[in-house]
Amino acid sequence: MDLTRGQRNAVFALIVIVLAALGYYLVVPALTHSHRGGQATAPPTAAGPATSTAPSSAVSATTAPATSAGAVNIYSWLPFTQQDLAAAASVTVRFSVDYDTFTYAESASGYVGGMAGLVTGQLASTLRADYQIPGVAQLRTGQKQVSTGTAVIDSLRAFGPSSMTFAVTAGQHLVSSHGTTSGSTQYAVTVTGTGGSWRVSDIELESSGNS
Repeated sequence: MDLTRGQRNAVFALIVIVLAALGYYLVVPALTHSHRGGQATAPPTAAGPATSTAPSSAVSATTAPATSAGAVNIYSWLPFTQQDLAAAASVTVRFSVDYDTFTYAESASGYVGGMAGLVTGQLASTLRADYQIPGVAQLRTGQKQVSTGTAVIDSLRAFGPSSMTFAVTAGQHLVSSHGTTSGSTQYAVTVTGTGGSWRVSDIELESSGNS
């Protein structure tokens, strides 16, 4: 049903609370996640994004905070269930970790192949092409770059009947012949799908205004 502006603002505020409840299951495990049991799979460049595989442990849906009698069930206002939100957030974290996990010895097919089941076919093609950009590939190989990613969801930025866009802070620990560096980048990651089947369809810098 259509929501008033006040109701929509209330929904977003309550969603933040729900995401906080999911934090233990979706964020903490992701911070220690490494691609393929420790083997990196990387993004196009040290300065640019990267991709990899799904985490080893499954994410469990949590129960929303207890509400007092007569309290509003926010999910009755939303086009997705609590389980949908948990599944979409899990895919988002796993993809974001893989995006910045790579090794100079890995091919584009290997890099993108690690994301099988997490991305749409169109995004897979885009990531494969980006990974092979001559200047980026030569820098990665020449400096023998090996990167490990981490990811934390900051907020649910937007949503619709079959899509959700999360604001994500992706961390990157990069080891190369030039030394070791660590940094982070904020992205807007959009997942599309329904029920337990979600795939990442787009990733942009958070400042680009993806919605």
